[in-house]
Amino acid sequence: MKEKVVLAYSGGLDTSVILKWLIEKDYDVIAFIADVGQDENFEECRKKALLLGASKVIIADLKREFVENYVLKAIMANAIYEDRYLLGTALARPLIAKKQIEVAKQEGSNAVAHGATGKGNDQVRFELCYYALLPGVKVISPWKDKEFLSQFKGRTDLLKYAADKKIPVKASIDKPYSEDDNLMHISHEAGVLEDPMYSLHKSMLTKMVMPQDAPDKETRIAIHFKNGLPVKVINKEDGTVKEDAYEMYVYLNELAGKNGIGLLDMVENRFVGIKSRGVYETPAATVLHIAHKDIEGIAMDREVMRLVNMLTPKFAEIIYNGFWFSPEMDFLMAAIEKSQEIIDGSVHLCLYKGNVIVEGRESPSSLYNKNLSSMDIEGGFDQTDSKGFIRINAIRLMAHRAIVEESQKKQPATSNQQQVT
Repeated sequence: MKEKVVLAYSGGLDTSVILKWLIEKDYDVIAFIADVGQDENFEECRKKALLLGASKVIIADLKREFVENYVLKAIMANAIYEDRYLLGTALARPLIAKKQIEVAKQEGSNAVAHGATGKGNDQVRFELCYYALLPGVKVISPWKDKEFLSQFKGRTDLLKYAADKKIPVKASIDKPYSEDDNLMHISHEAGVLEDPMYSLHKSMLTKMVMPQDAPDKETRIAIHFKNGLPVKVINKEDGTVKEDAYEMYVYLNELAGKNGIGLLDMVENRFVGIKSRGVYETPAATVLHIAHKDIEGIAMDREVMRLVNMLTPKFAEIIYNGFWFSPEMDFLMAAIEKSQEIIDGSVHLCLYKGNVIVEGRESPSSLYNKNLSSMDIEGGFDQTDSKGFIRINAIRLMAHRAIVEESQKKQPATSNQQQVT
């Protein structure tokens, strides 16, 4: 019997060539297609995979799970890689890998394959998840296989192979760069974008418009949070209300995209040590991130916030580097979820030409006390207490200054002595 392998299949040039190559290597290939919200004709993908020789095609609708268990959890944790990237691709990979392993178990296979290159982050993300979820799994990664690499040096060889094997491929002249699309974002990289001075053109954008092309009209919304998670969106202009997590996210994507929100062009550091330039469109997550940070400001204790702000960069790094299914992620997720237990309330926002402007917030868990903070009301704060508070905090500063001055007094004598010597 042929050995079964479950291939993460997208229908693109790389995975189509890999599917055919695996069949020629005498594998029984099951094509696994993950629907995480990408703009794709899945029925065409199914027909193509079967045409190429796949014994079975399995399409999994993962959109709702992606939003509820990955995207919104990252928003709750304020997860941003290198202070800029909202992790759209990195968040989808562990979900795809998890489902791929489930399919492998169901089909009685101990082998999985993917089409990620040996220079990128996705190879790490997929394979770390495979090993974490199915220890002992056989991982086939053609772009790290010497035989495959000897046959395929790059895109030209792939296209030639596709022509020889009558593999239908889409023309790529219109898009001289690669894309990764899902419900959270779309990324554009490689090709012409490898020149860091190449300016993106608005024709590239699919989830949003350029900020300068957005309407000359504000859109006002309110986002409600419960335990740090968004639970309702209200459009204050037309009264639209969305409370289902998936529907809310899709609606926010549309609303923010129309207002030119969520564009990022950056050079980042890949886990493998290579710098990479990427252009990202992340409309809904950009709005939710700003709103969530704001509701924390009114409802989260100061010292808890300091600890959370120390943890979230590490949380983002763990996601980016592919360690979603790890003990450190379990630990951090538990800590972050604990920090969010009373992060409730609503944030009122104005969306306008690429900007997300916070206009107000309210929370039943509010730690804000107008009487304490007001400059016009004495309240319950005895301002004379501040005198002792300041003196206590000044002790170490005065001690440091005394040491500095004493050292400066000794400096000339030391210099003279060196000259005599």
